[in-house]
Amino acid sequence: MSVTAIVVAHDGARWLRETLDGVLRQTRPLDRLVGVDNGSRDGGGRMLTEAFGVNGVLTLPRSTGFGEAVAAVLARLPKAGEGEWIWLLHDDCAPDPDALAALLAVAAADEKAAILGPKIRDWLDRRILLEAGVTVDRSGRRDTGLEPREYDQGQHDGVRQVLAVSTAGMLVRREVWERLGGLDPDLPLFRDDLDLCWRATSAGYRVLNVTDAVVWHAEAASRRRRRLTASTDHPRRLDRRNAMFVIMANLPFRSLLWSVPRNIVATLVRGVLLLLAKQPANALDEIIALVSVLGRPGRLLRARKARREGRKQGYPEVKKLFTPQGMAYRRLADMVQGYLSGSGPIDSAGRHHAVIAEPSAEEGDELLTDAGLMQRVFGNPGVMLALALTAVALAAERSLVLGGLLGGGALVPVVGGASDLWELYTSGYHAAGFGSGAWAPPYVAVLAALSTLFLGKTWLAVSVLLLGCVPLAGVSAYVATRSMISSPAARVWLAASYALLPVATGVVAAGRLGTAVVFVLLPAYAALASTVITGERRRARRAAWALGLLLAVGTAFAPLVYVLVAVLGGLAAVSFGGVRRGVGVSLGIAMAVPVVLLLPWLAQTVSDPGRVLLEAGLHRPSLVDPRLPAESLLLLSPGGPGVPPIWVTAGLIATALAALLLRRHQMVVVVGWGVTVFGVLVAIVVSRVPVDGAPAWPGVPLAFAATGLIVAAALTGHRVLELFRAGGLRRVAAVVVVLVAFAGPVAVAGLWVRDGVTGPLRRGVPDVVSDYAAANSAGGESTVVLRRAPSGELAFTVLRGRTPLIGETDLPVPDALRGRLAGVIAGVVSGRGGDDAVTLATFGVRFVAVPAPVDPAVRQALDSDPALSRVNLSATGGLWRLTAPLGRAHLLGPDGRRTPLRLERAGDGWAVTVPPGAGARTLVLAEPAGGWSARASTGPVAATTVDGWAQGFAAPAAGGRVTIAHDTFRHDAWLWIQLVLVAVVLILASPGSRGTEPAPDYADEPMERESPGVLVR
Repeated sequence: MSVTAIVVAHDGARWLRETLDGVLRQTRPLDRLVGVDNGSRDGGGRMLTEAFGVNGVLTLPRSTGFGEAVAAVLARLPKAGEGEWIWLLHDDCAPDPDALAALLAVAAADEKAAILGPKIRDWLDRRILLEAGVTVDRSGRRDTGLEPREYDQGQHDGVRQVLAVSTAGMLVRREVWERLGGLDPDLPLFRDDLDLCWRATSAGYRVLNVTDAVVWHAEAASRRRRRLTASTDHPRRLDRRNAMFVIMANLPFRSLLWSVPRNIVATLVRGVLLLLAKQPANALDEIIALVSVLGRPGRLLRARKARREGRKQGYPEVKKLFTPQGMAYRRLADMVQGYLSGSGPIDSAGRHHAVIAEPSAEEGDELLTDAGLMQRVFGNPGVMLALALTAVALAAERSLVLGGLLGGGALVPVVGGASDLWELYTSGYHAAGFGSGAWAPPYVAVLAALSTLFLGKTWLAVSVLLLGCVPLAGVSAYVATRSMISSPAARVWLAASYALLPVATGVVAAGRLGTAVVFVLLPAYAALASTVITGERRRARRAAWALGLLLAVGTAFAPLVYVLVAVLGGLAAVSFGGVRRGVGVSLGIAMAVPVVLLLPWLAQTVSDPGRVLLEAGLHRPSLVDPRLPAESLLLLSPGGPGVPPIWVTAGLIATALAALLLRRHQMVVVVGWGVTVFGVLVAIVVSRVPVDGAPAWPGVPLAFAATGLIVAAALTGHRVLELFRAGGLRRVAAVVVVLVAFAGPVAVAGLWVRDGVTGPLRRGVPDVVSDYAAANSAGGESTVVLRRAPSGELAFTVLRGRTPLIGETDLPVPDALRGRLAGVIAGVVSGRGGDDAVTLATFGVRFVAVPAPVDPAVRQALDSDPALSRVNLSATGGLWRLTAPLGRAHLLGPDGRRTPLRLERAGDGWAVTVPPGAGARTLVLAEPAGGWSARASTGPVAATTVDGWAQGFAAPAAGGRVTIAHDTFRHDAWLWIQLVLVAVVLILASPGSRGTEPAPDYADEPMERESPGVLVR
């Protein structure tokens, strides 16, 4: 058995001396020694000559790859006989004196062994294990099966078959090398070892890792400790490209068909994560690597042709050695988790192991515990809390989980899908209700995005947000306070107390989607604000962008939350601005982001100050208590349907008062109480100021107040544990405090489960517009729905042929238009006669609907009007139609006669055919005037206003086709600007990657090697 050692050097003089020393000191002497100098400029060639002699060194150009260098030596070196082995060594790879003997001993015992590799350990810290065999997943991601910076304690020792071993210390039979064609010259660096070993396994040979053989590797190329001249590409890009190339070149055809889309998707996902982690260069490397493989099909086809022999027959054996599917999914989860935790997606860049930041002291204990999946999940207090709150919510909401349409209270029946919501938000004009060119509320875009994630199911997105607000708020509170409160028990109490506040049960019962979203986000606001004020500058700035983005989401659903956060943010800027540098700027960013992102809609909302106090959905007087007592507000109960008795929060108040008596954290407790007092004061104002005839619901400010109170109490939770450990009366006091603290959430949960959801929100809500009316309103005609309010007044809603989408009811309506229509409807319902019903037709109305129970007086008035004809009257309500509807467009003649015209869609606008006629005629569109333009065949048509509200145009005397459009240029332009702004804020708010200490310089002396038999000191 003959062995030829080939050492390839390239600018590696700082490692080469020790490598050569290891080669020459082998206990099993080498038969032939050859060195290759790939154009070294640091004296490496001279060192090889000193060790091997002038005739033992081959000099090649600097651009020569490793595989080419080995092939050049073997082309000049005749065979040493049967059974010759080739030992490949890098210049930064120092073998242990017994390495070759250990490899040969295993080779002699297994006649099918063709390629053997040693255990590889780190050059500097020689206790760290880098590799004991390598495999890949089906996307080509390298997998060593090791933890980052894992110490070698013999846990992986043994001889086993692997998919590949590194060329650093690889021992290969020469006859197998020549049969397979050696290393692929198209792979000058990275993954050439994987390709060779894959081909060997496909040919029926075995690739073994021998852990008794040890080498120490500096990984100079992958760690970028020297300049790469064999390729001009970045090491990361080259590694990824070669990985995909090897996979696609060696897979059988059927597996290749799955591999291509798999790699495309994996590359895009990883690219997005890298972009969000603020690593654009790495993301670009991923994309370019994929393009460079798929963009050169000829190269790939030639490689597949060269590997055709045995590829399909040997694949079953290769497949066994791939990374298991479960591990691949775990790697994806770890990658996403790494991004979310701020460490960035792990990127090995062709190394034997991923380099990440050192674990902190707090994380160390968790890393030492290798718990199973079930233990990790069900042993986590946060998971158990989420499961418990979900069980409580499901039990309490048992009547709302299944059934028909979800609606009632402040929530309109949930109809439509994600595409409908996207169309509503992006449309410059909304043909709904009265018609409006105003900005759609931004929360529509948020719901549309969430509905898209739920496969277009808006009902599912709304159900998760509204019906799931209790467990979501609990999880949000538990996670958000992990950096504030160290005690898991205190965090569990905090999260449970917050999630089961009276506000939460009231939100579900009344269908208050806006408050539900804010309720879930408030703990995140508190955590991010704390980071903005106390975090280091870079981290605080990132938290400021995140706070601004989440605050924009909350403001879109309930504008009042911005006012609350802005006031406290201003106080924080004054208090900490002079103490901590950059706090004022960070807080300014957080407050400016919502204004910029929501600017047009926010300005539209602020123009009617009362709407700032409202939230997404319907504002109905029956949902609020007009005379909410002071004790309810002081005990954080907002009133309205579904709210538990006010005494359930007495325990929380008592616990927070007890926190004031403790000496530690007094300042934080006082601040928490200050937030509570501020929130209660705002709640008092909100509950007393009428908006559209009724006060707003004070749920948002009371949730805000409760947040400060609960955090203040929970921060002193460790003191309760200290009292308990002290024994005696202090232990009794601690037990009393715990019982009082937990009494509140337990009572709310029990009452909620017992009584269920007691409010107007329900399943199986019927469509407001009947099927008959919907089928006969194809031209966009409206249906006026009349309802008797609890106060006795008759209210009305204008719908266009269908149940309104979420967000359409929040579109503003000019007061003049609403007042004019209200007068007409009042005349129709009063039965006073006249032309009120005829006038109703000019608004584009075709039907009048009255849900059950139908007031006899209203029924009689509608039946007696000659311009109305009853369609049906049943237990579900009544429906009347106009006998002479005008539709959405009509022609007003000089004599006052009105002739209906057929309105058709034409691109983004409408078209109507006007008959010829003499005199001053007006084309009337039953839409609010403003922003409209019309064009006939003769040119633009002059616009005018009809009846003080409707859009009109001077009808051309010659008649013909007239196209009508609403100006949406500014609206569309702002949508693109908003999209760019959201993307920028998302990138600035994303965790990014934590900076790590620079890798140590490998010119430094390595740690002393262990004595034989000693693995770890």
